[in-house]
Amino acid sequence: MDFESKLIPILREGVEIVKMISFKKLKKMLAEKHPDHENAFIAKLAGALINAIFGAPTHEEPFAFFARNHATLIAHEKTKVGEMLAELRIPLTDALRIQSLCDHQEGQGSTATLQQAQELGILLTDRDLPLPHRFIEQVRRLGSTFGLLLPPQPDPVGTATP
Repeated sequence: MDFESKLIPILREGVEIVKMISFKKLKKMLAEKHPDHENAFIAKLAGALINAIFGAPTHEEPFAFFARNHATLIAHEKTKVGEMLAELRIPLTDALRIQSLCDHQEGQGSTATLQQAQELGILLTDRDLPLPHRFIEQVRRLGSTFGLLLPPQPDPVGTATP
């Protein structure tokens, strides 16, 4: 049980990194698609889409206000999110499944989120659930590629920092 209690937060952190990478990718694509909108609008739209994909609608203002006022645009863009994030389908599939596994361990259900991801063309249904260490390795590689994480650095013998 102690191992599980330490593993769940680490896995959830990995899911958050995949969400950040997806956000960066979506924000860039939406800015190109909607050049008439300012950066703050594009960021809120990308955030609303990521929240929708991961089944985590925000209740905080001003984001909830934005989501209510632009529900039609969000719904429209959501139908295209599978195409926009096609190159991230593997990490998104793994993150959504890991999130579902963590939710299940904590007594929550997230089957609807996985079903929606499948309908949006994000979820790779034939892909196996990754082992936790493989998921974390994948997230670290991806996070360093996108500049969100520093790549692991080998510690020279005897020079480890506290």
